[in-house]
Amino acid sequence: MLGAGVTGSRVVEQLSLSGVQRIAVCDKVLSRAQRLAALHNNSMCQVIAVAQSDIAQCDVVVLACGAAHAGLAAQFIRTGVHVVSLSDDVSDCMNLLALNEQATDMNAVVLVGAASSPGVTGMLLRSVAKNFDVVDEVHVALHGTGGPDCARQHHRALSGQSIGWHDNEWLRRPSGSGRELCWFPEPVGAYDCYRAELPDPVLLKKAMPELERITARVSATRRDRVTARLPMLAPPHAEGGMGAVRIEVRGFKDGARVVEIAGIAERTAQLAGVVSATCAKGIATGLITARGVRVLGESELPNDELLAHVLSAGVRIHQFVGA
Repeated sequence: MLGAGVTGSRVVEQLSLSGVQRIAVCDKVLSRAQRLAALHNNSMCQVIAVAQSDIAQCDVVVLACGAAHAGLAAQFIRTGVHVVSLSDDVSDCMNLLALNEQATDMNAVVLVGAASSPGVTGMLLRSVAKNFDVVDEVHVALHGTGGPDCARQHHRALSGQSIGWHDNEWLRRPSGSGRELCWFPEPVGAYDCYRAELPDPVLLKKAMPELERITARVSATRRDRVTARLPMLAPPHAEGGMGAVRIEVRGFKDGARVVEIAGIAERTAQLAGVVSATCAKGIATGLITARGVRVLGESELPNDELLAHVLSAGVRIHQFVGA
């Protein structure tokens, strides 16, 4: 476990509750890793704080620290260690995807974007797609942040260039444009969402290549958009409040155009922690057998089983059924 912040602590908590017997925690602040280890160490699960050099001795490493993850992942791959990355930075995710040949040669698996968005969005897409004959569009919206690193990334995402897939072409649009009112599951409700520099379109396209249109938006206030290109005016909160993610899937069923919307309302760090812990345990126990660089939602992954484990941790899926 690399990173003992808000999200990292949720990963350790979920792993310890799921029956994992030994967890090593590393953080740039040693005392933080030691506190987290002491909190969850018990007779059923040994949790210890270690130096980063000792992490390479583990079977699976979860990267829950701030970006960039690609360099760290490359180091672990060279020693045959499997990697689960929670990165939501576009450039970082692209660099992680480029490690496919190296990971395959070392018989290692690298799961990219195994968090809330990206992450659970891929599993939701694959689950909802079963209700269609053909799926050609998916539109993702995200509300909320996890820990401070996540809040900083949210700030940067609103100042960059969004990426989207439209009729077999990648399109770039200014972040903060394209306002759309998105309804999230209660208790979150409706928020104005805007284009942002998010990796979901890239990862969902890899998960389901037949998609023709993919967009991703994030909720933002007027102040968020105005100050996006400035340094953060105040330090981020230790943890964001209730977050949510929704995915709108469009396609055809029985010759008719169909739209289905699914979403999850949960603290962002908690949801990301459950998803990444589920993936890490899936690799360690052999549930995930595919090698190379993978993203959630790919047909080669056991998405149904992974989603079932996520739901068993208390996460609930909400589906819009109309008025």
